[in-house]
Amino acid sequence: MTYNTEMLFIKPQYYLLSFLIFIAFNCSSDDSGNPTKQEPTATITTLGGAGNESGKSIVKTSDGGYAILGYTQSMDGDITNKQNTSFDYWLLKFSATHVLEWQKTYGGSDEDRGNDIIQTNDGGFAILGFSKSADGDVSANNGLTDFWFTKLDITGNVIWEKSFGFSGVDTGISCIQTSDDGFLLTGILDVTASGGEGNSKSFSAKRHAGGDFWVIKLDASGVKQWSKYYGGTFTDTPSGIVQTQDNSYIIIGFSDSSDVDISNNKGSYDFWGVKISELGNLIWERSYGGSEIDEAWDIINSGNGNYLIVGNTRSNDKDVSLNKGASDLWLIKINDNGDIVWEKVLGGSSFDAGRSVSKTQDNGFIISGNSRSTDGDLKENKGQNDAWVIKIDANANIIWQKTIGGSGIDLVYDAVELNNNSIIAVGESNSSNQDIVKNQGFTDLLIIQINE
Repeated sequence: MTYNTEMLFIKPQYYLLSFLIFIAFNCSSDDSGNPTKQEPTATITTLGGAGNESGKSIVKTSDGGYAILGYTQSMDGDITNKQNTSFDYWLLKFSATHVLEWQKTYGGSDEDRGNDIIQTNDGGFAILGFSKSADGDVSANNGLTDFWFTKLDITGNVIWEKSFGFSGVDTGISCIQTSDDGFLLTGILDVTASGGEGNSKSFSAKRHAGGDFWVIKLDASGVKQWSKYYGGTFTDTPSGIVQTQDNSYIIIGFSDSSDVDISNNKGSYDFWGVKISELGNLIWERSYGGSEIDEAWDIINSGNGNYLIVGNTRSNDKDVSLNKGASDLWLIKINDNGDIVWEKVLGGSSFDAGRSVSKTQDNGFIISGNSRSTDGDLKENKGQNDAWVIKIDANANIIWQKTIGGSGIDLVYDAVELNNNSIIAVGESNSSNQDIVKNQGFTDLLIIQINE
C-alpha cells in the first residue's frame, strides 16, 4: 500500500538553488582563511490523529529505506485499520525516497506501546515494548504490563509473539538479534511484584526490591533460554544493549541503588553498566557519573573494542569534568573492561539531553536528543523544548548541530544515517508553528530528514 504522507519534499527547482548555495558556501572562508561548515537542511513531517502518537525507534532497512516503531492512540488522521482508541504499537515502513510503503498497528484492547525495532537477518523485523492486553494480537498477560516481543515478516505480518512478566509493571525497552540468530531483550522487572522471580533456575536469586535490569535470552523461535535480573534495592533502568566480540553483552542504563550488584554508586542516579557472559553471568559492573542525576540512554560499539554511551548529566564532579547548565548531554567512551577512555559534555545553560547514538559511514556519530538552551553549544531554541540532532567526529568534536521545533514540546528519541547519507530522526511533537507546520492531536509522530 502506498500512502500519501504529505511530506514537505523539496521541489526540483530548489535542488539547483540548494546546489548553487552549497558551491558558493564551500568556496567561502572565515577570517583565518579556513573553510566554514554549512548548517544542514531539514525536512519535517508530522503524522498522527486526534490522540497521542510518538516515534521511539528507527532502523535502516536492507532496501535502503527505513522503518519506524512507536505507538498510536488515534483511529483517524494518518492512522489506518485501528480498532479502538487504546494505545497500540505503530510500525511504518518507508522507501529510500521517503514514501510510506505500509503501516500497521499491533496490540489488543488495552495499552500497548512499542519501544524498539530491529531488522532481522531474514529481512523481517522484531519489535519490543510493553503490553497490558490479553486479546487481539496479544495472546497472554501476566500482570499489569509485560514485555511484549513480536517477530514479523518483511511486510509486517506477525510470525510469532511472546509475553514475559509477572504481576507488576514489567517493561520491555531494548532488543538485539544475537550472533546465534536468537534475541536478547532487556527492560525493567518489577522485582517487588514478582516476589523475586525472574531468574532462571541456574542463577541464585538475590532478593531485590523496586525495578531491576531484566535480561531475557531467546532462541530464533522465541523460546526462552534463560533470564536474569541485575540491580539493587532501588530503581535500576536499562536502556541499551550491545553484543561484544567474545559473544558477551554490555547493557547500559541508570541506577540510584548502592547495594546488591552495585558496588560504587557516585551519588543519586548514575550511568550504570554491566557486562554479562553469553549465559548471563555477571562479568563486571560499573557506575559512571557525579553526585547529581546522571542517566544513560544508549550504547553502541564504536570500534577497536570500545563503546560510546550517551545520556545526560546534572553533575559537575567525579567522572564529569564540566557542567554547562542545569542538565547537559554527556557522552562517554569506555573500553571492554568498562574503563572510561574519555568523556565529553555538550549543551548550554538550560536542560539538554542525549537519547541515542549511531555510527555514520564516514566514522562519525549521530546523536539525537533535546534541548532548552540557547547558548553554549546551542544556537537557538524555538519553544519549551526542541528536538536536537548533532553530528560529531570520532573524538566528539561537533561537526554540526541542529535544533528543530515550535513553541511546544518537541523531542527526538532515535536517529540513523541512510545509505544516501541523509539522516532520519524520529520522536514526537505537540507544536504547530515555526518548524512544525501541522499538528493533528495532542502529540504527533515527528520525522526529521536532515541533508548535509
